[in-house]
Amino acid sequence: MELRARVLLWKLVLLQSSSVLLSSGPAGPATPGSSVVSESAVSWAAGARAVLRCQSPRMVWTQDRLHDRQRVVHWDLSGGPAGGPARRLVDMYSAGEQRVYEPRDSGRLLLTPSAFQDGNFSLLIRAVEDTDEGLYTCNLHHHYCHLYESLAVRLEVTDDPRAAGAHWDGEKEVLAVERGAPALLTCVNRAHVWTDRHLEEAQQVVHWDRQPPGVPHDRADRLLDLYASGERRAYGPPFLRERVAVGADAFARGDFSLRIDPLEPADEGTYSCHLHHHYCGLHERRVFHLKVTEPAARPPPRDSPGNGSSHSGAPGPDPTLTRGRSVINVIVPEGRAHFFQQLGYVLATLLLFILLLITVILATRQRRRGGYEYSDKKCKSKGKDVNMVEFAVAAGDQALYRREDIRLGYKNNLLKERVELSHSPLPAKSIDLDKEFRKEYCK
Repeated sequence: MELRARVLLWKLVLLQSSSVLLSSGPAGPATPGSSVVSESAVSWAAGARAVLRCQSPRMVWTQDRLHDRQRVVHWDLSGGPAGGPARRLVDMYSAGEQRVYEPRDSGRLLLTPSAFQDGNFSLLIRAVEDTDEGLYTCNLHHHYCHLYESLAVRLEVTDDPRAAGAHWDGEKEVLAVERGAPALLTCVNRAHVWTDRHLEEAQQVVHWDRQPPGVPHDRADRLLDLYASGERRAYGPPFLRERVAVGADAFARGDFSLRIDPLEPADEGTYSCHLHHHYCGLHERRVFHLKVTEPAARPPPRDSPGNGSSHSGAPGPDPTLTRGRSVINVIVPEGRAHFFQQLGYVLATLLLFILLLITVILATRQRRRGGYEYSDKKCKSKGKDVNMVEFAVAAGDQALYRREDIRLGYKNNLLKERVELSHSPLPAKSIDLDKEFRKEYCK
């Protein structure tokens, strides 16, 4: 009769265990929708290097070559009759290795070897003792996905077979078991992250979207697709595709920050970083509202505090000149100085004109004087002596000579005749003065 009761109790516990599930994320495949975990407004100057931070340690890809050390389940006991802190009872890795911590529990505490295939992590106690009473905790750890789930079950030991059973106290399951009877502490989680062993590199993907101003989220443009396997795909307009980049070791560090270098005013808009880890059930989205501002003007170099001049002595850059623009400085002189300066220019020009005019006049007169040319026949008398006796002298202009009788003795008649001729008046002779002057000029 007692054996029959134990069998019925065992069937009841198995029936309850098939209906109690531990919820740790979606039981089926992960939903494609992503939740917004952060939204920020950032501002960068045009021409600068903009960095949109998107980081998550849960997206770090560390390949496990054994594929069996990523998941572990362990049972702890606390609040027993003896009191004291919680103690570890048994644990098991996904490879099926079980470890029992207390020697007396060896062979008495059992976990099914196919726990990570069918999702049943229930603990079986073959023969319940008084020291087994307390609060049991089923802990599931996924080190790769950074998931930690737990389920509490309270075990009570009783001597009354009619008091044996299970009920829910609002927070946890309470199981009453007769002393010496077997007890099954249920812990079931059939989520794919605990049961399936997918290729992690094929389950991780990160992509960046861009929304120009005024464009809704559902019509955003895809910029980049990143896969843990190393594949990358670039989209978007060519003017932006060549200036955006994500680090090559993004999945090794969990840093998927987007760099835009250099930043242009046309890059303004809303950028979204989508993190999807289908294996771990991670779907997050980070939103950045990027605003592009004008570049700041470069400040002028500081001068030395002593005399107001720079240390190097070289003239610094003109502070009025900004990037991409040219400024022309116009200096307006004072009125009086400008007047005298212009007057000097006028007087100097006038003096130069007068000198030029005088030079032209002198050259013209000299040319006119040299215009009298005569033929070679008239100029052949050049070098001939002029006999002044030939010049005509008017009778009125001739001086009256006082005739004196000079009685001289002459040796011959020739001398006498010569003297007489010298004292006698010369006959009048017509002389062409114009002709004589021409002769003289030709000489």
